[in-house]
Amino acid sequence: MTFFRNGIEGFSALLGGLGRLAIFALIVAMLFEVVARYVFGAPTLWAFDLSYMLNGSVFLLGAAYSLQKDAHVRIDFLSQRFPLRVQQGLNGLVFLLVMFPITLAFAWVSGAKALKAFHTGEVESVSPWAPLVWPFYAVIAVGLLAFALQFAAEAVKFLLGERTPGDADSEIQEMES
Repeated sequence: MTFFRNGIEGFSALLGGLGRLAIFALIVAMLFEVVARYVFGAPTLWAFDLSYMLNGSVFLLGAAYSLQKDAHVRIDFLSQRFPLRVQQGLNGLVFLLVMFPITLAFAWVSGAKALKAFHTGEVESVSPWAPLVWPFYAVIAVGLLAFALQFAAEAVKFLLGERTPGDADSEIQEMES
């Protein structure tokens, strides 16, 4: 079980690192576009497409890592009134029985869409640049798969009592110390 959880968390961390690199790629691409457009009067064909693809990639590559680090918005004004063990059980069951299957289904659908786009050579039809879309669809599928697996790992931690809801080691807490 520990091997399973460590593998999932390593995969989430790897994708989180790739998400960080995608942020830098997005910054470089947008700076290039601004300079090309306003300094040289030569806007690029690819800037818009690349910006939405990289922005979506950043979001999905970082989702599992964010869940792992509990760096997401938590709305628990009702559940925080329950005893700790009930909160843990509730989080574990919701993650395992609701969030995991839904996210896994989305990953399956997006994986099938990426595979179809790869086989057909689908391109972005409303773009003058017309990039292939399967790499973006594949990132969506991989990000959703990692998110689903991280939901399962977090569910196990909650159900075993190893994780407390809202127990994040955030940067704000570190700065306050």
